[in-house]
Amino acid sequence: MTARAPSRQLRRPTAGSSTLELAPASFITEGALIDRLGLGRTPVREAIQRLAWEGLLEVRPRAGIAIAPLHPGDWLRVLDARRGVEVVLARSAARFVTREAADLFHDAALAMQKAVISENVFYFIQADKALDEALALAADNPFAARLAAPLQTHSRRFWFRYKADTGLAESAEHHVALIRSILAGDEEAAAKDAKRLMALLRGHAEAAATR
Repeated sequence: MTARAPSRQLRRPTAGSSTLELAPASFITEGALIDRLGLGRTPVREAIQRLAWEGLLEVRPRAGIAIAPLHPGDWLRVLDARRGVEVVLARSAARFVTREAADLFHDAALAMQKAVISENVFYFIQADKALDEALALAADNPFAARLAAPLQTHSRRFWFRYKADTGLAESAEHHVALIRSILAGDEEAAAKDAKRLMALLRGHAEAAATR
């Protein structure tokens, strides 16, 4: 199945899945989602199809829509799959970053720093998603971006569940370091910063898996 580029209508349910507004392993109906989101049937169905393809939910005939559970050990699997493509995106972004993408990186870094100051986890999640979108734009590699996007969403879900209570400043520091290397056009530094960020997240995942 060919991945589809996310539309504006899909962003709201995708963000909700990251912040666990729909509880892991719970069930919901299409009608309830329509009422909850205030959107029409067509965009909601498109969102359901997209999120099902990404493994964030499962449509079960006559039973409803099952929200993906969260098993700590799976966070490690997500990060193992994500590490390589993040390095590819970071290198490519440093090589091809445009003024438009640079502005998005600056906005994401500022939003992340404000989230740290206010200790607002929800704003931090939004800033992290904005950074991923800037990375996808700057890298100019739609194949890598499409591969990374669902892994990034899964990773945010796990982070929100197991690590959102602490570590905002440390996480922001690693993200901002990556942004600086990209904006400096330093491919090697960007790759190293991407690896450091993935290593930080993997440390969190290992701790969650052994609790």
